[in-house]
Amino acid sequence: MLLIKSQRDALLTPLQSVSGIVERRHTLPILSNVLLEKHGEALTLLATDIEIQITTTTQAGLGEGDGAVTVGARKLQDILRSLPESAEVSLVLDDRRLQVRAGKSRFSLQTLPAEDFPRMALAEGETKSFTVTQKAFRRLLGQTQYSMAAQDVRYYLNGLLLLVQGSELRAVATDGHRLAYASLALETELPRQEMILPRKTVLELNRLLADSEEPMTVAMTANQVRFSFGSTVLVSKLIDGKFPDFDRVIPTSLRYSVTLSRTALLQSMLRAAILTNEKFRGVRLVLADGTMRIIAANADQEEAQEEIEVDYIGEPLDVGFNVSYLVDVLNNMSAEMVQWGFNDSSSSALLSIPGDDRFKYVVMPMRI
Repeated sequence: MLLIKSQRDALLTPLQSVSGIVERRHTLPILSNVLLEKHGEALTLLATDIEIQITTTTQAGLGEGDGAVTVGARKLQDILRSLPESAEVSLVLDDRRLQVRAGKSRFSLQTLPAEDFPRMALAEGETKSFTVTQKAFRRLLGQTQYSMAAQDVRYYLNGLLLLVQGSELRAVATDGHRLAYASLALETELPRQEMILPRKTVLELNRLLADSEEPMTVAMTANQVRFSFGSTVLVSKLIDGKFPDFDRVIPTSLRYSVTLSRTALLQSMLRAAILTNEKFRGVRLVLADGTMRIIAANADQEEAQEEIEVDYIGEPLDVGFNVSYLVDVLNNMSAEMVQWGFNDSSSSALLSIPGDDRFKYVVMPMRI
C-alpha cells in the first residue's frame, strides 16, 4: 500500500520537529519509533518518551488510502537527511515493512503496529490558558534556562518554574549556586498557578519555537501543560515538587553597584577564563575607585588580569565568582549595559538591566 508520495523536506521538517525527544535506546523499543498516521492528505507525526509528547501535522501530498504505522524515528530521519533536497520520496507499507523509495534508492525498515504505540493521556479537569508570541516565550526561556540544574537530587531544580499570576508570567531557574528570573506581561488576567517544567521540555521548546510574532497557546492543568504553536502540539508532564521561594533569594538592598558595557565585561571574562583553574573556574573581582579588575590564576601559577573603567566610588571590594556562571548570563542577555550590585565579599551579587525590572540574575560568591 502506498502511504505517501511527497517532497523530501515536506517529510523531513515535521519529522525533525518530533524526533528530538526520541531516545535512541529505550526499555520499550516502540518508544524509539515515530507514529505516522495518514488521513486523506494530512499526515500526523507523533513521538513520545512517556513524559513528553509532540505531535505535528503536515500535508502529505499524494497517497493511496489511509493508514498508520510506527517506524524508527532516527533511522527514517537519517535516510531522509541523506537524500538530495529535491528528491521525491515514497513511503510504501508492505507486510510489516516500510519501504522508503527515492530515485534509485531503496530502504526497507522494520515497523511496529500503530495500535501498540503508547499515547499520553491528556489530563482532565479545569484548564487555564493564555497566549503569547513564540518570540516572547522563547526569549523568556533563553533568559533563564541556563540556570537549571542538570542532575540534582533535588529533582525540582532539574527544571524551570513558570508562575502565572494576574497578568504576569514569570520564569525562574536555579541550581542552588545561581538563580535567573525573567518575566513578561500577559494580555489576560489569570489566578496564581505554579508549574515546574522538566529540563527536557524546556530545551525542546527552545529548539522548536520560532523567533517570530506567531502566537503560542499555553494550556495548564494541575499536572500537565500543553503548548500549541503552528502545526505542533507539545504536551508535558510537570515536576511534582515545591520550588524554592525565589523572592527571598533576590537581594532587595545593595550597598554598591556599577553599570558597565555587557560586551566589554563578557570579553574580559572570556579572556580571564583561559587561565582559571579547570576544576574551580574561579575569578576574583577587585573593585576600587573607578576600576574593576578581573584576576584569574591556576595551579601552574599563571595569571590573567583584566581592567575595566567603572563608575565605582566606595570601599575596595575583593570577591570571587565562578566565571562560567558569569559568562552564561552575559551570553544570554541582549541589553547593551548591565548593572552589577554587591553588598560584601560573602553575599550574593545581583546582575540586572538598568531601568528594567523584568530580568534579575543572582550569583553566589566563591572563595578563591
